[in-house]
Amino acid sequence: MDIGLIMQMTMAAVFGAALYTIIGIAPGTDETAVLAPVTLLLVVSGLEPIIILTFFIAAIVAKKLTDSIPVAIAGIPGGVMSAPMVEHAMVLKKHGKPDISIRKMASGSVIGTIISVPLSLILATALIPLADIIEQYSSQIFFAGAVFLALMTKNRWFALISIVPFAFIIQGLRHLYWEVGVVPQDTTVFTSFFLGITIGPVILKLFELLIGNVRRNMPRYGVKEISMAKTTAEKGFPNPFKLLDRNEAISSAISSVFGVVTFFMSPVGMTIFLGETITSRIKDPVKRASRAISSMDGLTNAAYLSGILIPLIAIGYPLSPTALGPGHALFNAPPVFTYEHNLHHLLSMNEFVIATVIGAAVAIIITFYITIKYAQPICAFVFKYIPHEAMLGLFFGLVLMLAYMDAGALNIAGVLLIGLVAGFLHKRGVNYGVQFMTLYAAPWLVSLLF
Repeated sequence: MDIGLIMQMTMAAVFGAALYTIIGIAPGTDETAVLAPVTLLLVVSGLEPIIILTFFIAAIVAKKLTDSIPVAIAGIPGGVMSAPMVEHAMVLKKHGKPDISIRKMASGSVIGTIISVPLSLILATALIPLADIIEQYSSQIFFAGAVFLALMTKNRWFALISIVPFAFIIQGLRHLYWEVGVVPQDTTVFTSFFLGITIGPVILKLFELLIGNVRRNMPRYGVKEISMAKTTAEKGFPNPFKLLDRNEAISSAISSVFGVVTFFMSPVGMTIFLGETITSRIKDPVKRASRAISSMDGLTNAAYLSGILIPLIAIGYPLSPTALGPGHALFNAPPVFTYEHNLHHLLSMNEFVIATVIGAAVAIIITFYITIKYAQPICAFVFKYIPHEAMLGLFFGLVLMLAYMDAGALNIAGVLLIGLVAGFLHKRGVNYGVQFMTLYAAPWLVSLLF
């Protein structure tokens, strides 16, 4: 590999880290909505595959590092994956320790990255001989994941019962598109449905505003004031292993391993499950919150990295939520990439290793330093000058644009329907993990019943 290509990869990593450091701090920036379009644009632009992968790895690490900042300072999730951490971060803020919250979450993310990169590469190598079998039973794996996560929720029986009808809605829309000819028979509408589930609560709330009684009974708060406690700056380059105590570092490491091993499961669902499991016996609220957020952030980073690396290296088919969502363009982006011709077929193992190491290292060096050093002033700028409604509007517009690109104007109505149902299910306690797994398993599940 020549020095020129390595320089291009490093520049791509710097660009990805810088861009998603900014985007990650903005509240409400869903991982799929902000990563999928940019990745698709880079793929169709004709960049070298190894450069695209380097950019994507850096973007993931940077996004997962910085989306904890609005959570810690203001209790507003930077994305879907950081939403489960809000409750614990608010405990630390209540005790006047938002800076501790930021450091714990960012340090957990770094540990998750450090552990997941080599472990993902090892696991991917081990799974290569089983690639055909895994691909053959991928739908069954997703269905089992949906059942497992449904049983782990508080409203477990409703969540379990919702799987089949939600799958029928998804497949019913796909069959409708085939029948009316808006998409070819061999095309499966996926990305816009994924985003419809993600933005489901927002869509439901917007439709509720159309109901007069509901709209009139909504509370009016006027100007919302967000207080941010002063944080202390860290001297020198921060060391994540010093920012966490021994138990937190061990929990983050174990969570990271857990995130890699369960790469095919929904990161959201596993994060919620793990956070409740690890902290259930800790009585002190500050210690419980610190342990939870560091462990959960370690898992999310590990799950995202393993969720893209293992399917890419071992199988060449998107068999994880990360691969099916934010990283789908790396597997299938016609005419550049198809399931028979993508990064799995174009890059060697050494190239996967080099791209991953460069992307992750650059993102940690840039984003972790900025996160620990300048979290509060950056967050204050975002809250002061970038309206939350503008970010939600941008997100909603991206969803509608991708819906139109997937299957025309008819799919805009379809995505709104998916969003309404998903928002209702979410309101009734069916978490994103169950809904995403149902989306992945829907074709197999419906074909099994009919």
